[in-house]
Parts: sequence; structure tokens; C-alpha cells
Amino acid sequence: MRKDKVKAIEALVDSSIKSFAAGLTSRYERELNCDDGVINMKKMNCFIAELGDEFMFYSAFVRSFDSSFGNVLEMLGNKIATLSYDVKDNIDSFILPDQTQRIASILDNYTDHTAVPSVEHYSTFDVIYPKNVTSYERTHVTDNYFYNPSKNEHYLIELKASGDLDNKKAKAEKSALLDEYFLLKNLLKDDKTAKVKIFFGTAYNKYGEGNYWKQERVRQFFADDELLIGKDYWNFVCNDKDGFNVVFGQYKKSADSIKKSLSTIKALYFGGK
Repeated sequence: MRKDKVKAIEALVDSSIKSFAAGLTSRYERELNCDDGVINMKKMNCFIAELGDEFMFYSAFVRSFDSSFGNVLEMLGNKIATLSYDVKDNIDSFILPDQTQRIASILDNYTDHTAVPSVEHYSTFDVIYPKNVTSYERTHVTDNYFYNPSKNEHYLIELKASGDLDNKKAKAEKSALLDEYFLLKNLLKDDKTAKVKIFFGTAYNKYGEGNYWKQERVRQFFADDELLIGKDYWNFVCNDKDGFNVVFGQYKKSADSIKKSLSTIKALYFGGK
């Protein structure tokens, strides 16, 4: 990776993490004297309080932290992607009844195990476009939509920054991505060279980087080449095989700001205990 790009990625990681840490401290300072504050409410739980300050603090903190930190990672991915791609927002287009039926058929086959996930199940599906598509128009909010102008390729990614996907939601995630796929294909219908690719991504591999990602219920709906798990996601976002190493290398340095924030917050609520 070019040195200037490495420096740019490191700067984005550092600023994102330090801003997040500052926001944590500010939030819990504001809640210090609020009875309905996250930590104060947990302190009122005598059953949890009996287990000690350390457990009480982190049991109150961790769920809120996971959610907000996941948003930080998603936004960070979009920021880093701007160094390699055009990052786009929502898709305003249309989707035809034949395409909706195709999506339903694909998902039914995966649910019944009568088909193994494959990109060809939707990429080879063609329709005849009507003259008036007004009644079929829709807007879809995207997590990550990147465009590579040098390849004329469009990438749609549904990201689970937590690294995990509830098995019951795998079908819904694939359905949403297929909706996005056809919406974008229809928007680009006059550009015969444009390619659209869809992915399900996670910010980390819950089974360990480099290990097989074993969520078989999710794999029931996604082909291998539709998955960007952990390291693969960050490499893709950075458009470089060393992307994850650069991102995580800087994160390990910047994470000290989060550790300091946690110590500050704990001291606010529990003093030196």
C-alpha cells in the first residue's frame, strides 16, 4: 500500500476512535446526576449491585457501547472507502414485479435447501422494461454503496459491525440485498458495461481472523463470493490486501483513548473503589 494512503487511513481511524472516546465521556458526564441514566439505573438493581462495582459498571455499559461502537465502525468503513471508491448514498430507482417474484423464488429455494446460493441465480435474470415505471419506484437506504469507476463496478454491502448475524435474520438480509441489487440494476439499465455486486459483511470474524466463518444458517442464503468477513471486509474497503493490518494496527494505538474514557467514567460513578 502506498505510504500516503497508509497515513490517510491511520488518520481516519485515529480521529474516529478519539472522537468516539470523547463522546463517551461527555455522554456519561451528562448522565451523572440523572436517575434514569444507564449506569445509575443499573446501580439501583440490588441483585447486580451485590456482585460488585466492576461487574455493575460493565454490565451497564457494554450493551450501549456495542451499539454505538458498531455505528463508528460502519461510518469508518465509509470514510476509508472514499480513498479508493466513490461512496454513494440511497438508491432511488424502481423494481418490477418479475424481479420481486424472482427474489421470492430464490429465497424459497434456499429455505427449502433445494438450491445452493449462487450469484448466477439473480445476475443472469433479465426483464423487459415497461415504458412507465412510476408505480414501481422505491428508495432504499444502503449501509455501504461503493463505486469503482476504473472497473465500472458497483458494490452493495450489508454490514454487521458486531461480527454476528442472528440466524433468523439471514433470509431478510439477503432479501434486502437482492432488492438493492435489482433497484440498482434498473437504475443502470442503459449502461451495458456496468456490474453490480452484493455482499454481506462483518467488521470482525467472531471465530477468529483467518478461521472459517461457521454461521451455516447465514451461508444457507449467501454464496462464498458474497461474503466479506472481518479481514476481508477491511481489505475490500481499503481496496488493498493489507487494509485490515493498517486499520487494526492504528486502532490498537488509538484504543488507548477509549481505555482512558472508560477509566474516567468509572471514576465518576464509583470513585476510587
